[in-house]
Amino acid sequence: MAKKSKIAKAKKIEATVAKYADKRAALKEAGDYVGLSKLPRNASPVRMHNRDQLDGRPHAYMREFGMSRLNFRELAHKGLIPGVKKASW
Repeated sequence: MAKKSKIAKAKKIEATVAKYADKRAALKEAGDYVGLSKLPRNASPVRMHNRDQLDGRPHAYMREFGMSRLNFRELAHKGLIPGVKKASW
């Protein structure tokens, strides 16, 4: 489980990116790089980081499932992820 403060910070950055998305797009289209530099740093989508939806783990994130490899493995073994089964050959 990730620290609560890190999860909260990630949500705050996500909200800031969403808030300034239209303004960033307009400034970028106009080529106004001075205006872009005046926006908050956390308004840039590059600063977002993917985290596990279940426990907030930042490493080994699987985009297709929105979770880390650890939670994916646990849920897959329990049969809770549709279309995923343990391989054997």
